[in-house]
Amino acid sequence: MKMKKKRRISIRIDMTPMVDIAFLLLIFYMSTTQFKPPETKAVKLPSSHSQISLPDKDIINVTVTKDDSIFVDYIVKKMVNIDGNDVSMPTRIYDEASTVDVASKINAARIRNPRAFLVIKADKESSYGTLEGIMKTMQEQNLSRFQIVTNVERDI
Repeated sequence: MKMKKKRRISIRIDMTPMVDIAFLLLIFYMSTTQFKPPETKAVKLPSSHSQISLPDKDIINVTVTKDDSIFVDYIVKKMVNIDGNDVSMPTRIYDEASTVDVASKINAARIRNPRAFLVIKADKESSYGTLEGIMKTMQEQNLSRFQIVTNVERDI
């Protein structure tokens, strides 16, 4: 008895639904990702060998520019009414300060968010006296926990 060869049927898989799902996932992730907010003042940071990482949220930034201007910025959640519903939205507060009142601005930010971590970003061309004045007023207000941000110097 001679066996008849079965005719092979080719299978064709339609890839259109998979491509549609891939694009939908791409659009979803692009629209829900939170990017780092742009810095309001550009600062050239000094270099160091320290590699301590900063937290991603709950930060109070004290920025000192090269012309010795001081800025305090932080994020506060404010209630906004959208279509009759109250929604909590993050809002960036941005205050200009002097060496005398920088501690009061920091205390006002800490009242709104007591878990906030204090970070100082000073331009490498700013004067030492400005940073010293900030630290003295902070010390008078018992604000002794803070971190100075620098660029990591890489050894080649």
